[in-house]
Amino acid sequence: MKAYVFPGQGAQFPGMGKDLYEQDAQAKELFEKANEILGFRITDIMFEGTEEQLRQTNVTQPAVFLHSVILALRLPGFKPDMVAGHSLGEFSALVAAGALSFEEGLKLVAARAAAMQKACELQPSTMAAVLGLADDAVEKVCTEISGVVVPANYNCPGQLVISGEIPAVEQACKEMQAAGAMKTVMLSVGGAFHSPLMQPAQEVLAQAIANAEIKKPSCPVYQNVVARGVSNPDEIRANLNAQLTGAVRWTQSVQAMLADGATEFVEVGPGKVLQGLVKKVNRQIPVSSAQLGS
Repeated sequence: MKAYVFPGQGAQFPGMGKDLYEQDAQAKELFEKANEILGFRITDIMFEGTEEQLRQTNVTQPAVFLHSVILALRLPGFKPDMVAGHSLGEFSALVAAGALSFEEGLKLVAARAAAMQKACELQPSTMAAVLGLADDAVEKVCTEISGVVVPANYNCPGQLVISGEIPAVEQACKEMQAAGAMKTVMLSVGGAFHSPLMQPAQEVLAQAIANAEIKKPSCPVYQNVVARGVSNPDEIRANLNAQLTGAVRWTQSVQAMLADGATEFVEVGPGKVLQGLVKKVNRQIPVSSAQLGS
């Protein structure tokens, strides 16, 4: 069984999607439709922009979404047995599985990016990677720190990202090292994604999600907050709502896909981050990048 996985923010790079635009007439049509929906030429920034321009949340999120979704829609014989996406990538996965239309997915991603940007500006906050410490040890340290700091991304065994208020995250990093972490790294991100500090963004996005048409997907979507395959549109909606303030349970999602029969993982979109994470969950499983014409 083939599992298709979709990357999140951080996978972007200058020139992303340009080959797709130039090689495939229908891909070009979709990119141009996206420019119209967004009200600015995101393709100009994707193809010719700098890393700095691409790093702006209101650009990054739709850019990664578009690269992933348009590639998936143009893959010959694309028929996934299961899909999942890391954070933002969950929206790409839902479009690829037919639960959201291309237009609906892009509008939600644009609304999400704007809401997250605003929430980041409301309160200084950050994230940090914790390497070489068991998940339960990370969770324990977070509960002992005063202030807001929570596990945000369970990326793979031995790699967890924490998120919250700057002093709380910094203190947690010190405690993690004392508890035996190999390394902690403060991340240069705009704010505390997947933490309670995203509550203002969640409230804004909830309205957009409530108005979106969500259909039954063609295959199970392994959603971040529950780490299992979901096909019920109401459940998909509820999990999308919970995603901004809830943890990305990527390790657990990959484990669930393997338990449900995944024999191969294909990453659809920019970069190879998820292939590396899947390999760290299970070294035996074949992983690859989706290629147009393959």
